[in-house]
Amino acid sequence: MAQTTHEADWVSRIADEVIAEAERRAPGKPVVCASGLSPSGPIHLGNLREVMVPHLVADEIKRRGVPCEHLISWDDFDRFRKVPAGVEGVDSSWEEHIGKPLTSVPAPVGSPYESWGTHFKAAMEASLLELGVEYRGISQTEQYTSGAYREQILFAMRERERIDAVLERYRTLDKSGGKKQQQKKQVKDAADAAAEAEAEQGSGAASEDDGSGAGAYYPYKPYCTVCARDLTTVTAYDDETTALTYTCACGHGETVHLSEFDGGKLVWKVDWPMRWAYEGVTFEPSGVDHQSPGSSYVVGGQLVQEIFGGEQPIGPMYAFVGISGMAKMSSSKGGVPTPADALEIMEAPLLRWLYARRKPNQSFKVAFDQEIQRTYDEWDALVRKIDSGSAQPADLASHTRASSTALGPLTSTPRPLPYRTLASVTDITGGQEEQTMRILSELDPEHPVRSLDEVRPRLDRAARWITTQVPAEQRTRVREEPDAELLASLDEEQRASLATLLDGLDEHWSLEGLTQLVYGVPKVRAGLSPDAKPTPELKVAQRSFFALLYRLLVGSETGPRLPTLLLAVGAERVRKLLGG
Repeated sequence: MAQTTHEADWVSRIADEVIAEAERRAPGKPVVCASGLSPSGPIHLGNLREVMVPHLVADEIKRRGVPCEHLISWDDFDRFRKVPAGVEGVDSSWEEHIGKPLTSVPAPVGSPYESWGTHFKAAMEASLLELGVEYRGISQTEQYTSGAYREQILFAMRERERIDAVLERYRTLDKSGGKKQQQKKQVKDAADAAAEAEAEQGSGAASEDDGSGAGAYYPYKPYCTVCARDLTTVTAYDDETTALTYTCACGHGETVHLSEFDGGKLVWKVDWPMRWAYEGVTFEPSGVDHQSPGSSYVVGGQLVQEIFGGEQPIGPMYAFVGISGMAKMSSSKGGVPTPADALEIMEAPLLRWLYARRKPNQSFKVAFDQEIQRTYDEWDALVRKIDSGSAQPADLASHTRASSTALGPLTSTPRPLPYRTLASVTDITGGQEEQTMRILSELDPEHPVRSLDEVRPRLDRAARWITTQVPAEQRTRVREEPDAELLASLDEEQRASLATLLDGLDEHWSLEGLTQLVYGVPKVRAGLSPDAKPTPELKVAQRSFFALLYRLLVGSETGPRLPTLLLAVGAERVRKLLGG
């Protein structure tokens, strides 16, 4: 079977296992990979791993020419559990909707969507489109309210005693305090603040309800037909007539017939394994919070086999995704950033690469602070290795998965200048396009940038990063007038160093040339060749010279890379500020 990627990466190895398992279970049928997301609030970058692991595996299977489908179940029929903090257009009045299905809760004020669940699902759908994720979305609201699961619900109610017996095995384990408590502690000890935020915001799978209560066990919970909430208790059920009687905390009570009533759902621990069997899922990973004894994933494995006659999907546990720096974003949005937030400051292939290059059980961080520049440097270095033929197979595979899918390549920047350079330029120019164009055209006079379109969308992402993630006090402000007091206090050596720099400006006016010049001035002043290797003493002299330039140009000890800064300021203004 022909392959378009190397076999050295984790995606290929898992794809091998999934194809073999799917052929064993259902020969000749398309492979089914699955994800589940709950639009209970902003769907964040931790939740994105729930999608990206199956997406990457499904995409590899498709690249091999094997029929495969990636399902995303939108758990929009889940209960509204709490009002998330910091969501614009939402206040404490939304608490009255707690207990309703997410698709019955009003959307935030100003939203074009009709419900809470649809609002947050739409934001994620837009990000998945930009990320090149091909999938079939399944609304659980539509599935339940259309009666698609009616036979499965009636079956689960008939088998409720057997289901309860399976669940009881794990309840007993939980009560004993043994392994489950130890596992919970291990999970918590391994989790950092971002992990706890993810567990708190969670996917639909975060709800561990198994339907147990004080009376008889029922694996089904109706939403009240009066208050629309799930504050209900089933008090009786007749298998023959399917008559179900419930009472609600609001005071309402009634009897409905499950053979025609579509206003409720199976409890999560029964719902998930039911869907595995219903959809024939072969591959679905799960998070750390589902791996402890008694969790929905572990119990589901027993229920799908013993009750629903199916098999549990294979799939690794995936680790948490952390965040490096969040600036103003955390305070304005209340939680960890979403894929849409990340896609404002980085191109889709780079975000895909962060998920593709790490095995699912390896945690990693998405950078919103200065670290994003280093991440981009790593990506660009990988591209250079690929172009030179020196990249390792696994690295080449991760780049291929990041920059393209089975359907073709993703949007990329035609001329990908260094992100840090673009960020510095937009910082200095304030995003003014004419000024930005002048500077970029002078970076490499032999191969000048002729249009800003050549450096988009990376330029726009870098500009957005500067304006949203770099605090105002860290932004670059070029001096309007020379610092006369500082210039007057310079000693003879400092004046000579500035004169040497100014004398060489015209000859070295390019990014590469100015780099040679600013590093070379201290060498020349020490009587060395401009290309001499720096000694420890020379490095001290360079740092001192650089600090002087920064103080004269931007009134600070540090700033953007000096060659970029000089280009941005312009030769005439540089001469003015340096006293030339």
